[in-house]
Amino acid sequence: MMRIVNSLLFKVFMAIVLGIVFGLYMPEWFNRVFATFNAFFGQFLSFSIPLIIMGLIMPAISDLGKEAGKMLLITAAIAYGSTLFSGFMSFFTSSTIFPSLLEEHVNSASSMAESAKELIPYFSIEIPPVIEVMSALVLAFVIGLGLSYQEKSTLKLAVKDFETIIMQVIERVIVPLLPIFILGIFANMAYSGQVYQILSVFMNIIGVIFAMHIFLLILQYVIVGSIVKKNPVKLLSAMLPAYFTALGTQSSAATIPVTLGQAEKNGVSEKVAGFVVPLCATIHLSGSIMKITACAIALMILNGMPINFPVFAGFIFMLGIAMVAAPGVPGGAIMAAIGVLQAMLGFNEEMIGLMIALYIAMDSFGTACNVTGDGAIALVVDKIVNKEVPKHEVA
Repeated sequence: MMRIVNSLLFKVFMAIVLGIVFGLYMPEWFNRVFATFNAFFGQFLSFSIPLIIMGLIMPAISDLGKEAGKMLLITAAIAYGSTLFSGFMSFFTSSTIFPSLLEEHVNSASSMAESAKELIPYFSIEIPPVIEVMSALVLAFVIGLGLSYQEKSTLKLAVKDFETIIMQVIERVIVPLLPIFILGIFANMAYSGQVYQILSVFMNIIGVIFAMHIFLLILQYVIVGSIVKKNPVKLLSAMLPAYFTALGTQSSAATIPVTLGQAEKNGVSEKVAGFVVPLCATIHLSGSIMKITACAIALMILNGMPINFPVFAGFIFMLGIAMVAAPGVPGGAIMAAIGVLQAMLGFNEEMIGLMIALYIAMDSFGTACNVTGDGAIALVVDKIVNKEVPKHEVA
């Protein structure tokens, strides 16, 4: 019970409930306290985003230089391809379904916006970022790639120390304060009369995304089953313990022991499973990119922003790389994606807050999708690496 109460999902759920109650029934002066906190936290988040990008992406890319060889290249290529496929599948599905699904909400949103009340912070503090988001992305790639080719480097040690600092900021400052930030957002929406519309949108989006992630898993194992010449139903069924473990842990890293064991039960050799599963727990986030892409499209439709395929294609390719840097904490993927959402899609602070709330609400299902897909990738890599070995020795 204490584990549930202490989980980020439970805290976000309570923040949404309290935010609605406060916005509907508490006086304006009380809700302005949360508006003031959100103004400050939003500034701090904007300041932190470029630092988060650099602190996570630089060491993630530089670490690729530590491992070399055929298995790494094959695994990384398949994982990135799977992540991109999921992102584009999510784009085409969401951009087809959401306009009609959310049409009623878009019309009511435009009428509500004219009469909506707004909570004004008591004061605000400007905290400008030390570097622009896109500059931080490019700089992180340049330094990360440069360090990946160096065996020993003082800068690599400094980058690792910087990563530790950024992880401390995420785990000890940003993540603990996120529920209060989300509470303030929902208090403002309840006060302005928009909260029921947003909650209705949430339910519609979550249902579509859950259906997409089930479809993705079935498709992955049908394809993999045809490659390794095994029954896809049995392969997928064997990974269900990892799926349900991930639902509880909300962490691909914490689920590694179970994923590893189930992959071996599917016939993956111990050597391949021991390499691929831990690596994919970091670099393969097909479920996460699916959620982020779908939620981004939904929020852009609600805000009357154009859905442009070339822009989204670049966004998905960049997001696939940013996912590699996602920290292994609940909601870590969305933290790594914030900079890309802001730089390439033009998301503001309120849209980022809603993205975080939506993402965390589905975090368990996305993580479960990620780790179950890791088992599929392990099967393919094992087939490629051990193709010269007789089948009875591999199985």
